[in-house]
Amino acid sequence: MAHVPAAERRPQLIKAAIDLMTREGVSAGSTRAIATELGVAQATVHYTFGTKEGLYRAVMEQLTAELLAQVEQAVPEDVGFEETVGTLASALWRTVREKPGHHLLLSELSMFALRTPALNEALESHYRGVVEVTARLVTQAAERTGQPLAQPAETVSRFFLSGFDGLVMQRLTHPDEEAEATCLQALIAAVVALARGQLSLAAVPAF
Repeated sequence: MAHVPAAERRPQLIKAAIDLMTREGVSAGSTRAIATELGVAQATVHYTFGTKEGLYRAVMEQLTAELLAQVEQAVPEDVGFEETVGTLASALWRTVREKPGHHLLLSELSMFALRTPALNEALESHYRGVVEVTARLVTQAAERTGQPLAQPAETVSRFFLSGFDGLVMQRLTHPDEEAEATCLQALIAAVVALARGQLSLAAVPAF
């Protein structure tokens, strides 16, 4: 393959890694296999990312950026807070239906990162970034619609993401279209109720 500047090679390698690991799983994503996927020398991968963990981090960042970009593009105008939250949740769920392999890969990478000290910080940074973007969208929706938030935007976002991650895992392992639609509607209603202060919080017994 002809010489390509590192700035151009980087996105090519990330795409090759995503394509390979989406098909075959994270365990198949060695630097040698990814280099072969693109048709370059293994040294090119190490030169571009330093380590396999550096490449994995870049893959996580790329997948997350693509998914969040689709959600941000769906932000509606001239509708209420509940409708805005519903639209954003539906847009994110659409990415699950359209690109289940990418969500599966993100889940696999997250579990891999939990067991890999070199990726612990990358995983924490990944989730912090997702929460921050979600909180920003919640804040913007509240400000645009004049909806006071009864809970911090980050708390609302964490609540939504915890429920959404569960729905994604169920979709990947035991899909049920009708149940998923109902659960997504219930999650949206609960998120809106929490944001408005209309959700009664139960006392948690001491363990």
